[in-house]
Amino acid sequence: MTMEDVIKAFRCREPEKRIPVLRLELDYELALLHEAMVENNPHRVDQCKARLKELRQEMLMLEAL
Repeated sequence: MTMEDVIKAFRCREPEKRIPVLRLELDYELALLHEAMVENNPHRVDQCKARLKELRQEMLMLEAL
C-alpha cells in the first residue's frame, strides 16, 4: 500500500457506497478466476489474481476508514 493509495482512499467521500460495489467486483473476479482454473488457463489465472489483490487492498483501506 503506497501513500498515494491512502490519499485516494481519504478522498473518497462515500466509502459506504463503494464497499458494496467492491464486494460485487470481488465476487465477479472470483467467478472469473474459477472459470480460468477450470479451463486450465494460467495467463487468465494470473490476471485474475492480480486484480483480486488490487481489490483486496482497496477493501482493506475502505474498511479502515
